[in-house]
Amino acid sequence: MPESTVRIGLVLPDVMGTYGDGGNALVLRQRLRMRGYDAEIVPIGLEDPVPDSMDLYTLGGAEDSAQRLATRHLLRYPGLQRAAERGAPVLAICAAIQVLGHWYETSAGERVDGVGLLDVTTSPQRTRAIGEIVISPAVAGLTQPLTGFENHRGGTTLGSSARGLGRVTRGVGNGVGDGLEGAVQGSVFGTYLHGPVLARNPELADLLLARALGVDALAPLDLPEIDRLRRERLKAN
Repeated sequence: MPESTVRIGLVLPDVMGTYGDGGNALVLRQRLRMRGYDAEIVPIGLEDPVPDSMDLYTLGGAEDSAQRLATRHLLRYPGLQRAAERGAPVLAICAAIQVLGHWYETSAGERVDGVGLLDVTTSPQRTRAIGEIVISPAVAGLTQPLTGFENHRGGTTLGSSARGLGRVTRGVGNGVGDGLEGAVQGSVFGTYLHGPVLARNPELADLLLARALGVDALAPLDLPEIDRLRRERLKAN
């Protein structure tokens, strides 16, 4: 059994946890423990500086006012940026994509400068994207369709340094007509998929874990209940 503890930074769950995306950290911890690793979740709240020492990080969704609070905090305490620069995996869900981009516009039309970890910008769209979504992944190491539940009005445009997590086969995705969903740049993985996304997509969870552990890949876990969940969600679409 490995001696060191894998630390999962749950970033700003007090303001970026509206849609239950904190469950992604629970999935990561459990999948590590099932493989014999010691693992712990480290909540990083608004009262805490963001450390750059975590092995991987997760951020969840939020509304406009919470996004602004999160953005200011991450700019004031740039530990997440330093960690991403050294290659620590970062999973950013929904509003977190927007916060980590260059800028985003609120529903009131206010433009807010983002953290700049992702080469993306986001503006409100006329129609809200809501419902089940399936994407065909476009990232090495992912071979299975990704499923989730999208609920956003942001339209996210990718710059030249970012690429989509995948191509939409059902649903809306980034909402700007390019057929893409999510954004990947360096060690940062952004997606609009709720669910939590890692509970519904174990292959993505293990890709993040492999990167955090510095290994090429992890042997899959035999969890028939997850296979049933995936079949159910894919059928629902």
